[in-house]
Amino acid sequence: MSLEPIIFYDIPANEPRQMAWGPNTWKTRYVLNFKGLKYRTEWVEYPDIEAVCKQIGAPATEKKPDGRDHYTLPVIQDPNTKAVVADSDAIAKYLESTYPDTPRLFPEGTRAFQHAFYQLARPSVLMPIFNIVVARVWKLLRPRSQEYFRATREQMLGKKLEEIGSEDDWNALESGLARIKSSLEANGAGKDLLLMGDRVTFADLQLASLFIWLRVSAGEESEDWKRFLSLHEGKWAKFMQQFAAYEFVDV
Repeated sequence: MSLEPIIFYDIPANEPRQMAWGPNTWKTRYVLNFKGLKYRTEWVEYPDIEAVCKQIGAPATEKKPDGRDHYTLPVIQDPNTKAVVADSDAIAKYLESTYPDTPRLFPEGTRAFQHAFYQLARPSVLMPIFNIVVARVWKLLRPRSQEYFRATREQMLGKKLEEIGSEDDWNALESGLARIKSSLEANGAGKDLLLMGDRVTFADLQLASLFIWLRVSAGEESEDWKRFLSLHEGKWAKFMQQFAAYEFVDV
């Protein structure tokens, strides 16, 4: 039986070669590509996310400070099962259980292990990358999303986007990467690129999604991306090469 394409909701940038940029939506895009599932992207501007989610029946994923529901992307709508799933973690688990004949993201007995690893990795690099890219992300967006992004981020941070980011963030990023590198090296020589040594898992895709956020936001030819790739004797360049086959974007 032929399956209908899954509908994947993502936030667009302002030009095709940088269209997919967000770390959370990249987690889902990586998963869909890794599993070889047919999908098509519906591009949604930031101010429209809540209305689109309500229209398709996607649940809120967070609460705002005032207690109101907060709707975020990624979301998928699966016409084959009628399911609507929000949040990259929930989407990965849904796709893993619904399409068991696709490549596995969670080898038996590794879910807790993967969760623990990403709980170490994410805080080690998330804020340094955010600080480095936040002003550049604003430049990537289309006008309606730019306005929303600037207003919400500046309210959250209490300062202008252009005032964020310094050499201290690069120092913090390098230190955070060193902690992740040390964890991966516990696998032994020759098996220290991926969490499971020789196979891609969801935790690897989650980490790669943070790094591709930096690549798209800074620019593939930028000095910042080249600087990142050079860290730790090029380890992270080799790490990102593991995911090149899963970076398809349907624009």
